[in-house]
Amino acid sequence: MTTKRPSTHVLPGDPPVEIALKRSTRATRFSLRVSRADGRVSLSLPIWAPEGEALAFLRDREAWLRGHLANAAPSRHARIGAWVPICGTPREVIAAATRATRFRDGRIEVPDGPRAGPRIRALLGALARERLTEAVERHAAALGRKPQRITLRDPRSRWGSCSSKGDLMFSWRLIMAPPAVLDYVAAHEVAHLVEMNHSAAFWRVCARLRPDYDAHRAWLRQHGASLLAWRFETAQEEP
Repeated sequence: MTTKRPSTHVLPGDPPVEIALKRSTRATRFSLRVSRADGRVSLSLPIWAPEGEALAFLRDREAWLRGHLANAAPSRHARIGAWVPICGTPREVIAAATRATRFRDGRIEVPDGPRAGPRIRALLGALARERLTEAVERHAAALGRKPQRITLRDPRSRWGSCSSKGDLMFSWRLIMAPPAVLDYVAAHEVAHLVEMNHSAAFWRVCARLRPDYDAHRAWLRQHGASLLAWRFETAQEEP
């Protein structure tokens, strides 16, 4: 795929909106996207398309875009004094006389200093790996399957994936969701070890592992953006 470096366009109004224009040989039509993670707006267009047509497309969809931005979850910063969710429950972040970040007595304790965000991120990642590994092993055993490597990442468009080799990937942010939601995503990806598709047969396997899977899919559709809105930069990097 050949992609040119994005240019930018500012849509005037209150407030003005900056849009990244991304040309790609793979694009066959105009496509407007708002990042669930940070609210950034991008407009993909075919490499041959006139920029004027792309801007006309953008103007035609301005009302949709502004409505979407108005309803987007605001960014929240993981720092001392914040309440960061763990397993669906907000937990207070406090400064403590400790060398390592830890979850104790219902609170997140971090050493005082500017790196609270990355420290909290590392703690959540460790907790997520523990919970997801246990869930994957349990669901895989129920199906008589053996997964390969489990990796944690921070994707923006999916909560998990399963490769043709049986490697599983999950978003570490699932540790912020209720435990049943995390368990559903683990079951979903393990079900792909049996059916590498989203056919009716796949959903039957998924239902065998999590009969209530539809409720947890709905939770992610409704609340997933709030998990992606959390930011974990250092104090110096925050706006």
